[in-house]
Amino acid sequence: MAWGRVQTADGRILSGLVTETTVQPMADFAGSTPAGPAESLTGTRLLPPCQPGKFIGLWNNYRAAAEKNGHAIPAAPLWFLKPDSSVVGHGATVTLPPHAGRVIYEGELGVVIGTPYRNATLAEAEAAIFGYTCINDLTSLNILNADPSFPQWNRSKGLDGFGVIGPTIATGLDWRDLTIRTLVNGRERQSYPAADMIFSPAEIVHHLSQDMTLMPCDVIAVGTSLGARPVKAGDVVAVFIDGIGSVEVTLA
Repeated sequence: MAWGRVQTADGRILSGLVTETTVQPMADFAGSTPAGPAESLTGTRLLPPCQPGKFIGLWNNYRAAAEKNGHAIPAAPLWFLKPDSSVVGHGATVTLPPHAGRVIYEGELGVVIGTPYRNATLAEAEAAIFGYTCINDLTSLNILNADPSFPQWNRSKGLDGFGVIGPTIATGLDWRDLTIRTLVNGRERQSYPAADMIFSPAEIVHHLSQDMTLMPCDVIAVGTSLGARPVKAGDVVAVFIDGIGSVEVTLA
């Protein structure tokens, strides 16, 4: 099953179950009550599959990258927040402001919350996950490291368009079987297994729920692995995961 959001030719936004040809609007996110008849996707524009209240990103959550970079295995997930204004979907154009300087892509698996939880057990955390999506966590290295006394994680990752989500949210997947691939101008630049994660999706949700109440539509980017590189205006960057699809943006 795939969950998505589209904008129709007459400006309506529909959210619900998406097939190759139709969208079945639903009354609530991750719900099962139809909000009207299914409609054709002809003439619609794909939007980010949800509008997260919280967009959480992880750092240092893959063993191969930690080993190569000499990072210690963390005792708990290391996280930051991206503002909702950073969110764009498939087909968007992302403008790189001059002050961003050196920008890198980070192809990632995204976890989407479907059930509110605080202090979730591991079993509850597993049940709270609605599905998975593709993420491109764009990052300005110039901003991140501009002040040696204060690494600016939120700002460097929070510029408009720097939180790419899509194309849809897939349910019923086993994350251990997934491979995350990033292509720049059609050339593969990243390919790594989700199974190399230090903290599993359920463990991530469990830990985060000790700090904050997780709500439906919240998105967690579970971190990237080896292969993140700089990009520039004019590049087309796509993150592809079998079973989910591809989310692609053009940089300007």
